[in-house]
Amino acid sequence: MPNTPERSRLTPPLFALLILLGTTGPLATDMYLPSFPAMTQEFATSASGIQLTLTAFLIGIAFGQIFWGPLSDRLGRAIPLRWGTALFVVASVVAALAPTLTTLTIARALQGLGGAAGLVISKAIVADTTRGVQTARIFSLLMTFGGVAPAVAPLFGSILGEFGGFRTVLWFICLIALAMAAGSFGIYRETLPVAQRSTGNFIAPLRVALSKPRFVGYMVQFAFAFGAMMAYVSASPFLYQNVMGLSPQGYALCFGINSLGLITAGLVSARLASRVPLRRTITIALSVLLLSCTVLAVAVNLGVRNMLLAVLIFIMVTSVGFAMGNTTGLAIAEVREVSGSGSALLGCAQFFIGAVATPLVGLSGEDSAVAFSITALVSAAIAACALIYTADRFHRPVQA
Repeated sequence: MPNTPERSRLTPPLFALLILLGTTGPLATDMYLPSFPAMTQEFATSASGIQLTLTAFLIGIAFGQIFWGPLSDRLGRAIPLRWGTALFVVASVVAALAPTLTTLTIARALQGLGGAAGLVISKAIVADTTRGVQTARIFSLLMTFGGVAPAVAPLFGSILGEFGGFRTVLWFICLIALAMAAGSFGIYRETLPVAQRSTGNFIAPLRVALSKPRFVGYMVQFAFAFGAMMAYVSASPFLYQNVMGLSPQGYALCFGINSLGLITAGLVSARLASRVPLRRTITIALSVLLLSCTVLAVAVNLGVRNMLLAVLIFIMVTSVGFAMGNTTGLAIAEVREVSGSGSALLGCAQFFIGAVATPLVGLSGEDSAVAFSITALVSAAIAACALIYTADRFHRPVQA
């Protein structure tokens, strides 16, 4: 395939490919979760042994972005994207055929490493092919699809698992990987001209991105807004059922309503991007996030265990949907010359903070929401402080 850039523009087929690249990671993460009990029996291991396969995947996808992002700034997007998707396909086949838990764990780590290429390079392609408010609009749409994927993946995975067992789920992930690779080879044409590629040592683009204080501020803001979201996601099973006393069906309904709020926020945010300044939207969104988390923490510590918590959580989740895409657009605008590395740092920070927030919510026990409310509040407060830090009065403005 030719690697010289054609006209850099975001066509409908390319946009569809970006959606696939951006959602494959969440799908591969969550789709096989309902199969954990069956996998525990198949491999004659403990629950923690099976959970290690998820940890391996998350480590691969987090630190893989730090590898693929700078590489795409140096070599262009096409070669790393195709290498990464090819690795994802091979690792997916090995995972589906894995005879032992050790083989599966290694394959999942390689899946994460390969899938990270699509996750990080898709953001860089947006930076290559869009400018100004269009960048924020596209990121808002991609974040919306990215929010849908983890919501529907467990349900779809449970259906596949009931039909053909956990290996059917892993084979389906392999089919998604094949579609991702086919698009990378057949649809994508290089969008980063040779003249705009980075030179010097491998980590030089990362240093360039980290040397820009405003980008670092947006990265912190992005990661901790996501941290508040992950606090909710990881706490949600016991929060709705053990604390609020809902049935599994009631939990699924509330989770679905919150997902709908997140999706709607992303779509509305994309429409607002051309009419309302991005920072104004983010300021309102993070203010609502901080306020809702504050009221939630007070309510929880006062012993409230009714549906008021569900209303506050809905407001919290929806506000995150208004912030994530716009924050990504502003962050990438600061580092367009090394957008691959900038995307890598955003992704790595996102998964790292999410991984830290996830275990914290359980510190107060399965029948208490105290740890969850404090984790969400601290995350929202840090995100709000990072927003203040990125204000124009502290930095020379950079045109988005």
